[in-house]
Amino acid sequence: MMLFAADSSRDKFVDLDVGTNAWIVLGVLVLVLLGIDLYRHRDDHEPTSRQALGETLFWIACGLAFSIGVAVVYGGDAFGEYISGYLIEKSLSIDNVFVWALLFSTMKIPLRYQHRVLFWGIFGALVLRAIFILAGTALISRFTWVLVIFGVFLIFTGFKVIRHKEDEGENTSTAGLNLLKKFMPVTEEYDGHNFTKMIDGKKAATPLLAALVVIEFTDVIFAVDSVPAVLAVSNEPYIVFASNAFAIMGLRAMYFLLADAKERFHYLSHGLGAILIFVGIKMTASLWYHLNTFVSLGIIVLFVVLAILFSEMKNRQEATAS
Repeated sequence: MMLFAADSSRDKFVDLDVGTNAWIVLGVLVLVLLGIDLYRHRDDHEPTSRQALGETLFWIACGLAFSIGVAVVYGGDAFGEYISGYLIEKSLSIDNVFVWALLFSTMKIPLRYQHRVLFWGIFGALVLRAIFILAGTALISRFTWVLVIFGVFLIFTGFKVIRHKEDEGENTSTAGLNLLKKFMPVTEEYDGHNFTKMIDGKKAATPLLAALVVIEFTDVIFAVDSVPAVLAVSNEPYIVFASNAFAIMGLRAMYFLLADAKERFHYLSHGLGAILIFVGIKMTASLWYHLNTFVSLGIIVLFVVLAILFSEMKNRQEATAS
């Protein structure tokens, strides 16, 4: 069922019967889960590590449970493509978590308000991803050669990620704030968890709205990388959006769990870069060669595991040396 090796395989996947009811079920499920998450954090409390771990496991369980539904309804090949897309998006999103930590630190956003900013940031990201995914799949179905452009771009991005810079996110923060200031004044004063407040009869953006704009601005950049990467394993909009949605909905909990653990993942950027280079090569070559979905999944898992193992080995070596 791989999509890009030849027109016949791509047509077979496009013929997958994803009806309106399936989209409605997915949309309702996403909205219900987001509503539950917003209700749990309605009091703007500071999440503990234990709570963040529990919520992270819950979101992973939701993503895996949906994959079982995909397998039951659409079969094993669709399941493999969903899991591959989910793992790619989840892996690439870890880097996004560290950028958020840098942005919140730079903008001095109190911990108790960060979940609210991330909630609406991720809600906006879901809408943005839907637009990117529909546009990307439409381009691929109409112009097959776009796969080569996407693939080369991912290879280039992969090498760029390997050369990860410690100050990544600072320029984005400045650009996002400058964009907001063109539309309304920005104040350094908070008004609870509100995004705006009235100052001298004029509506001004609080630091929370400024942070939200910056978060959305960074997601545009990350989406440009991650959406083509997921399209390397599937160009069925339903599968791609579902895998993206379940992967990024759990990012808030993952942020509170991993935000301070960047130093523990020294080789993370190398692993993520390797994943992007691999899917870029796979996408570029897909016009001529078909790589089995589960083989791709195994290679992606291997890169993630190796990045974690080598990072832990480095941590132990540094601990022994000190």
